[in-house]
Amino acid sequence: MTATPAGGSRFPATPAGAPTQYRASFDAAITFGNGGDLTVHGFRVDLPGPDTGEAEIAALFVASLGLLMTDGVELANVRVFAEPHKGTRGGPSDRREADSGAAGEPVELGGAEGARFTPPRTDTGGGPAELPLARVADLPAVVVRVAGAESPHVDVGALAAFDVRGRAVLLHTGARAGHPLTAAGAKWLAGQGVALVGTDADRVGDGDPEPGEILLAAGVPVVEGLTGLDLVPPTGATFTAVPPRNPGPAQVPVRAYARIP
Repeated sequence: MTATPAGGSRFPATPAGAPTQYRASFDAAITFGNGGDLTVHGFRVDLPGPDTGEAEIAALFVASLGLLMTDGVELANVRVFAEPHKGTRGGPSDRREADSGAAGEPVELGGAEGARFTPPRTDTGGGPAELPLARVADLPAVVVRVAGAESPHVDVGALAAFDVRGRAVLLHTGARAGHPLTAAGAKWLAGQGVALVGTDADRVGDGDPEPGEILLAAGVPVVEGLTGLDLVPPTGATFTAVPPRNPGPAQVPVRAYARIP
């Protein structure tokens, strides 16, 4: 079977000026050399280009799950379509092994009005914590793309595949109006030692308890109202959002940007 481009995707188009990226959707059946099998339907992986063959798609599938002792992989219902990469492990946008501070032109992520920065709480009085520059500047970034996904929420399942410790986790929702992060997702991020959480939505999350308050109470700053996350790769970039030295307890405008290697 030959994978052919599929039109009519409901996902956001690649932004102007950025190279077109491609993904594949397929069903797969895997058999293992030590017994057992695995069947999936509608699985998706990032592709290096629109002409990627089935053998390479199968290899990307196996690598993305970290599967060992695979004896055979059969694909069916393969579709190739234009869509921004999500960061398939071992795929063309997986830069987790690259130097995170690689030189690159800064890309504005705050729009004309800038993003909004909320400082974390202290352990004692509930006021703003004092943040060293290392907590808000040149952070290795992880972009979690949920734009176009069936579920509007970012729960633990959407986050668990990423190494987030010490990183800025940026939620790319594709919609300004929304509160994507769940309370469980916020607790998981805080427990994993995330450095900062940002989103292009108007608020990082909604619920009881409120996800933003969970992060702030755990010492994690929050940045809301970002723009341009479709230009940032899933891994490999750095993120900076430096507030004033003494921002106070409330939100403050901040100029946010990424450096893309």
